[in-house]
Order: sequence, then structure tokens, then C-alpha cells
Amino acid sequence: MAVDIKNLSHTQLTELIAKAQSRQGELQKEKVTRLRETISELIKAEGLTFDDVFGKSAPKSRRAGAAVAAKYRNPTDPEQTWSGRGKRPRWFNDALKAGTKESDMLA
Repeated sequence: MAVDIKNLSHTQLTELIAKAQSRQGELQKEKVTRLRETISELIKAEGLTFDDVFGKSAPKSRRAGAAVAAKYRNPTDPEQTWSGRGKRPRWFNDALKAGTKESDMLA
């Protein structure tokens, strides 16, 4: 099925792209489902279980919300620290504006 995309309007082209991406997702899901069924059949044919072949799921190495060591320390208030991740704290930005270098605030 050949579609002459040169004659399509912007709206028609956008709709065509959306339909194509949707179909692509459907085909991917079908492929994964077939592969899972094939793997299950092979495992059962050998008299094994999924856990025998792949083992139980390994525990995650990192926990969500785990504390990260402080990388920067407020020179005027050593109690205030920042790990260097996420949004910069106000004291960090204020210190930079005041002329303090990042390297001077390393913990």
C-alpha cells in the first residue's frame, strides 16, 4: 500500500503518523506476546519452571529515596548541605552570586 504523502495536508499527515505509530506499537506487543509463549513452551517441554531457568528476580541494588552523601556544604552554616543532585538550594545560589566558587563549598 503506497501512500502519496506529497498530496497530504499537515493534518492528514499528522493523523497518518499517529496511526502508523499506533500500529507499530501493536505489532511490537504482538511480537513480545508470541516470544513469551514460545519461551514458556520451551521451558515446559524441558520440564522446568521459569524460576529454574531465569532464577528469582534479583533485589534492586538501589532503594528509592536512599540518602546520598553531601557533596557541598554551606560555608556560613555547615549544617546545610547539598548532594549536588536536583535543584540547587537557595544558599548555594546565593553563595555563587556572592563570589564563592563551587570548589570552595565542597564538603
